[in-house]
Amino acid sequence: MLLEEMTTEEIRENVNESSIAILPLGAIEEHGPHLPLSTDCIQPEYVANKVAERLGAYVLPILKYGQCSSTKNFPGTITLRFDTLRMIMEDLISELVRMGFRNIIVLSGHAGRTHMTALKLAGELILEEHDVDINLMILSDYDIAYTMNEIEIPVNDGHAGMIETSRIMAIRPDLVKGTAKSHHPNFPPFMVLKNPEQYFPTGIMGDPQLATKEFGERANEVIIDKLVEMIQRMVME
Repeated sequence: MLLEEMTTEEIRENVNESSIAILPLGAIEEHGPHLPLSTDCIQPEYVANKVAERLGAYVLPILKYGQCSSTKNFPGTITLRFDTLRMIMEDLISELVRMGFRNIIVLSGHAGRTHMTALKLAGELILEEHDVDINLMILSDYDIAYTMNEIEIPVNDGHAGMIETSRIMAIRPDLVKGTAKSHHPNFPPFMVLKNPEQYFPTGIMGDPQLATKEFGERANEVIIDKLVEMIQRMVME
């Protein structure tokens, strides 16, 4: 169910402590020459809607902005500051709690370390601020993707690589503009970089030429199945 299409009375009558809310978010970010800037938004929104269909969950409008580090200087990337993202997420999760939700899933299509840290810090602060029991799950769908045993993923596959290209081919093939050469950037360890793109000129981590629509369909299917199982366990505990 799409929360934005409901009336306030429908929310009042139907949302209770057993209801499940899914908040998808992504980023507007460079994804090589072959994938759209909205790549990290397309994936979690698709997964959230499919999971909601199976669980009777409520899906919030997607937040299409996040914190981007290695891609921040590429044309098209729009990044939020860490504290901005953290505060936005605090407000959104807090509003869901006020509305009556006690089972909340924040699903990010963008998996950058700083981005995910902001989300998780916001979640920790919410749990400290509220006296009610809240089941709160914060993850990227790639947290699931990279642990899949059902599908073999090439070593060092990542941003705009094989799996991400495959998933967009399966969800929005009309937005995939050919392919791109493989690249495996070598960032200097422990360095804070002003211009990370000098180590990452193609904007790709992996080999998009290995991508197939069939792989993407299977990967999406596995991610949806596993997330449904995880939420069911969370709600039952």
